Amino acid sequence: MSVPAANVPAGAFAAAVAAGHDPRPVEVMAAALTAEATAAGRHLDNIAACVLGGLTLVRSTDPIDVVRVPLARPLWVALVTPAVRLETRTARSVLAPTLDRGAWVQQMANTAALLHGLASGDVWRFREAVRDLPVAELVTHPEGATRLYARPALSSWAGIERLLFKHEGENPTGSFKDRGMVVGITQAVRVGARAVACASTGNTSSSLAAYAAQVGRPAIVFLPAGKVATGKVAQTLAYGARGLAVRGDFDAALRLATECCQRLGIYLLNSVNPFRIEGQKTIVWEMLQDLCWDAPDWIAVPAGNLGNTSAFGKALREAHEGGWIARRPRLLAVQAKGANPFYRSFADSFRSRHRVRPETVATAIRIGDPVSYDRARIAIETTRGVVAEVSDDEILEAKARIDGAGLGCEPASAASLAGARKLRAEGIIAPGERVVCVLTGNLLKDPDAILARSPERALVEVDAEPAAVEAAIAPWLR
Repeated sequence: MSVPAANVPAGAFAAAVAAGHDPRPVEVMAAALTAEATAAGRHLDNIAACVLGGLTLVRSTDPIDVVRVPLARPLWVALVTPAVRLETRTARSVLAPTLDRGAWVQQMANTAALLHGLASGDVWRFREAVRDLPVAELVTHPEGATRLYARPALSSWAGIERLLFKHEGENPTGSFKDRGMVVGITQAVRVGARAVACASTGNTSSSLAAYAAQVGRPAIVFLPAGKVATGKVAQTLAYGARGLAVRGDFDAALRLATECCQRLGIYLLNSVNPFRIEGQKTIVWEMLQDLCWDAPDWIAVPAGNLGNTSAFGKALREAHEGGWIARRPRLLAVQAKGANPFYRSFADSFRSRHRVRPETVATAIRIGDPVSYDRARIAIETTRGVVAEVSDDEILEAKARIDGAGLGCEPASAASLAGARKLRAEGIIAPGERVVCVLTGNLLKDPDAILARSPERALVEVDAEPAAVEAAIAPWLR
């Protein structure tokens, strides 16, 4: 690192502190770029490395988009100040004038693999902390690399100025489930499973069916009869799974799936499977990476079977203990009022475990006896987290706002925004705190929720005449 490259961000940081600010890394980099541009051009590669440390990849300078890759401790580099002034060419003289071709090819291959992982964003970029397996054994679609979004209209509506959305609906089958499923399927192949199965409210079954098809394994899915959105049923069947409609709710379907897997020697891939949780940790790590490891104050997530709540707590603990982040964000787990066993336990300080007969429009979280309760409780307690409940009306209003902002999501996803808005109104989320809401599923996962509950958005049949068109669209143009 040259002296000018180090001085510019150092000066920007010092100026900000002197002015009474506590600058974020992105702000320091922006100020340093502006300062350096007057002297030697814009060199974000040097500045980013100086501000963030470790290995950095600059994806864009306008806007600033930098990824920092956490390195294992043996790979950390210590920066020292030389006793004598060195010019760059003098410092480079210590490097070997030639490099063995084999070593050069290997270094380039390693670099290419790293950059490919950053660019494609699949779960296995974190494999050393997920499931450290040989590359040849890894299954991938790929999945991951979902984006963070800011929408001023949603920030205004929620009363949260620094509000972001992590949209997991951008995964291959349209939900966050792909992150855990790819790790679970990888393990199923490794142990020689002859078939895989799950109970599901729709998203897990879609993901299981897709990945099972990819690796050539039969998939059996147990769905609560009449309680799974049409889009999810169609997806599951299209990928070739054998679908069983169980007379009962999700909890009955899961009990049946568990018993049948044990009896028939089928590999169960619900979130009780620990490999699923390992994959879902990467939602948080990718989010933190996209924020340059400057952790938000809150992460809000819909809560049904509590796999994500558990995975998020584990991911934050490991990131904090590994030195990737300076502090842990607080978790906000949001349940629907009609499917709120975890909220009830939280409300009585976890003195007892509650179970309910669930009923909510948010079908993805319509679960009355969450299997990951114990791990989720630990996650809430270790992050000073909060469990909230929101009504179906609040969920649907939040969904309409998200849809109207051009993001779109299935109803359960909108629980995260509804819960964050509620906590802001109650003063639990403080002014100025940064909140990331996780949107867990794609808009098209549950089209019934739009068509059946939003008559004002229904198609309007018109005659093939301009006058009819004018009359039909007049209300929208006011």
